[in-house]
Formats: sequence, structure tokens, C-alpha cells
Amino acid sequence: MPSVDQSQAAGPGSEQRHPARGGAVQPAPASQQGMRRQNLALVLGAVAAHAPLSRADAAAVTGLTRAAVSSLVVELLREGLVVELGPAPSGRVGRPGNALSLSPTGPAGLGLEVGVEHLAACVVDLRGEVRAQARIPAGNRGRAAEEVLTELVALAEGVVAEARALGLRPVGATLAVPGLVDADANLVVRAPNLGWRALSLPDTLLGLPLAVENEANLGALAELWRGGALDVVHVSAEAGIGAALVVGGRLFRGAGGFAGELGHVPVRPDGPACACGAHGCLEQYAGERAVLAAAGLDLAPGDRIAQLAAHATAGTPRVLAALEQAGTALGTALAGAVNLVDPAAVVLGGAYAELGDWLLPGMRRELAERVLVRPWADASLSVSALGRRGPLLGAALVTIRRIMDDPGAPAVLGG
Repeated sequence: MPSVDQSQAAGPGSEQRHPARGGAVQPAPASQQGMRRQNLALVLGAVAAHAPLSRADAAAVTGLTRAAVSSLVVELLREGLVVELGPAPSGRVGRPGNALSLSPTGPAGLGLEVGVEHLAACVVDLRGEVRAQARIPAGNRGRAAEEVLTELVALAEGVVAEARALGLRPVGATLAVPGLVDADANLVVRAPNLGWRALSLPDTLLGLPLAVENEANLGALAELWRGGALDVVHVSAEAGIGAALVVGGRLFRGAGGFAGELGHVPVRPDGPACACGAHGCLEQYAGERAVLAAAGLDLAPGDRIAQLAAHATAGTPRVLAALEQAGTALGTALAGAVNLVDPAAVVLGGAYAELGDWLLPGMRRELAERVLVRPWADASLSVSALGRRGPLLGAALVTIRRIMDDPGAPAVLGG
């Protein structure tokens, strides 16, 4: 697990916001209990960032007294959030204290994902490591939401059972979907590539609190929480094209919570009609269907992106031309975003990360020609190392992030 960064979700004792929900910010109570929860987060964060470390080292890192740290560690040990590894070398005179590390068992996060062509679930431990996962092909476009969610629950049950056999205890779940989401209301407002509209989700799933979030946002958060740039435009593309904007380490949602609809930025106002009702949207040039049509491919059901990459690797001329056109369109749309917000980086994620070799040249050329706020460097555009795993991993990390920010919360402690 990377060092704990409080920029996305403030720690207890400060202003708090659920990382996957954009609700009103409310101050935590300034009470003795609130201060203790804040200090628990401080010590747990020190362990996450510097493990293995002793209680004395934790006191030095946090600025708390050794007595206070010892008391807090007892609570973290009792709740299964940290473990003792044995004597920690310190270079000091006297008997060394036991080294502390994040627990490989205990509280964990459940990530869920509904894609146009797949379903997935995973459980992540406190260290950010995926301990159980499953992904199955599923043609979800146009299927009834109830049918899709029933299949997802069955998949999640198997993953949770596997995690529990390893001593893990999921305490929260987040669902990634490719569409507009009202995170506060647990509502999928519109997911056009699934055919979903105004879908209200339950507050719990498998007995766990359930949140829902846009998949591009979760991909960006996964990058951020794994040490990515604090100011970035993260593109997540497959059947549709979405983006997430991270500013100063915080997800920018916009006034209505729907920021990031890159796929419906107009590339050519006189272009073909889009399903959204406008003309010339980016998805009409760089979406999966558009690329396959331009490439003249009628692929078998399954992982079309992998099949497209195979044709590109083989050097099929029409496929290479289609990917060049898609990269050019992506770069054109992204140049406007870069000129507007001046991010430190642009990251290509989602399934399109696997097409980076063919998309990036056109994207870089357009960005270099169109970005005016500063000279554009090729290194500022990169492919996500997480690729299509990003949204699912981000979904599971939402719960881990909540635990790290407030390890004394009743939901974490099983209350």
C-alpha cells in the first residue's frame, strides 16, 4: 500500500467526504473520541508509509508521544489492522521494539465492475494487494439490469468466500459502471452503452454497504492512490470513452457530479450523429464501434480490443489507419481539456491502454500542435500500468481508503 495521502478524502477530525461519493462536506466532531480516531488514522498511515517500523519510530513520524502511540497500536492490533512482525532493528541502546506492518488479514474492500462485455469482482487487503478476483465475459449491452446484477452478485459471492477463507473480512463494496452516476443517491443516471437509465441501486450488497461510481473516476483514483500525479486527465476507453479529472489530488466532479464525458466532446460539429443526440462526438471517431467499422472488422464476440490489437500487431493496413484516426481524434479532444486545466499529465487507461502503441503517436502529434498553455512534452502522455484493471482496483480501494482515513469508524470495527 502506498503512503497514505489525505488529499482525496480528509482524515477524521477534519472535513470528511466518502471518496466514492460527492456529498456535502461535514466537519467531524471536535471531541476526545474524534481526536482519538484522528490519531488512529495518523498511526495507521505511518505504518502504511514506513512499515516495518517500531512504536518508537511511529511516535517519531507522527509527533505523538510513545505512550499515546502504544495505546493506539493496541487498538489497531485488536481490530486486526496491524500486525507485529518481531523485533525491529533501531540502532538504539536497549531491547528493540516489535516491528509493525499492515495486516494481511482482517478488514478488506470489495470491488465490483459491470462492463459492456464483462463482469468482475475482486477483494483487496489493507496493503492494496488483490487477494481474490474473478472476471467473466458477459454481453451486458441491452440486458435487463436485474439480470446483470444477479449474475454479478453470484460472481461476488464466490470472490468473497475465497477472501474469507484467507482471513479477510470485506467491510464495504463499490460498483464501477460505464456511465453517469449520482454517487450520493446510489443512482446510475444513464449508462448508454449498457442501455441503463435511472437505475437505483440498493444501499447494501451481500450485507456490505454499497457505493456506485463512474468507472473512469475509479481508474483515476486507483492511479492516484498508487502514487500517480496529483493533477491529471485520466482517459478510460473501451466501448465508450470517459475521462476523469484529478486536480490537486482531488477528483473534480463538476456542479452536477457528471464531469468527464470526454466521449461527447465534439471533434467535428458536422460529423455523424451520436447516440447522445449531438453530431461529431469523439466516440464517433474513437469509440470501439467506430474503430472496428473504420477497420472493416466484424469480430467474433469476446475481447474485441485484444482481437483489434492482434490485427494491429500483424500490421493490417486498414486497422492501423483506423487506430491512427482514433488517436488523432483523441488528441484533438484532449487538447481542449489540457488547454483548459493545464494538468501535469494525461494518462490513457481502460482497455485502450492495450492499444497505446498505435494510439499514442496520433495523440502526441495533436497535443503538440494544439496545446498552447505550455510546450507539450511527449512524456506528459503515458499509458496506465493498470490498464483495464484500474476501475475494478479503484472500486476495491475506495473501502481501503476509507479504512485508512478513519480506522476507528464503526463500519470498520464491525459496528
